[in-house]
Amino acid sequence: MIQSINNQIPQQAVHNNGLEAQATVGEAQANFASMLKTAIDGVNQTQVASDQQTKALANGRVDDLHNVMIAAQKSSITLEATVQIQKKVVDAYKEMMSMQV
Repeated sequence: MIQSINNQIPQQAVHNNGLEAQATVGEAQANFASMLKTAIDGVNQTQVASDQQTKALANGRVDDLHNVMIAAQKSSITLEATVQIQKKVVDAYKEMMSMQV
C-alpha cells in the first residue's frame, strides 16, 4: 500500500534555474483527492478479492485454503492500516486547527 502511494505522488517540475515549481492550491487538492481515492480503491479491491475467494472456497470451487487465508489476512491488514492512517490524519488536523496563528 505504501509503495502504491509513493508511486502516485506527483513529481514537481524543476525550472532551468533549479527552483521547484509550486503547485497551486487547487492542483494540490486535486492531486491529494486523486491519490486518496486510488488508495481507497486499492483497499476495496483487496476486500473484494478476499470475499470472492472465501465464497469460492465455501462453494467448493477452490480447495486451496492457504491462498484464501493469505488473501483474508492481506485484506485485514490493508484495512487496519487505512484506519490507522485515517486516525493519524484526523489527529494532525485537530492539532493544526488548535494552533494559534
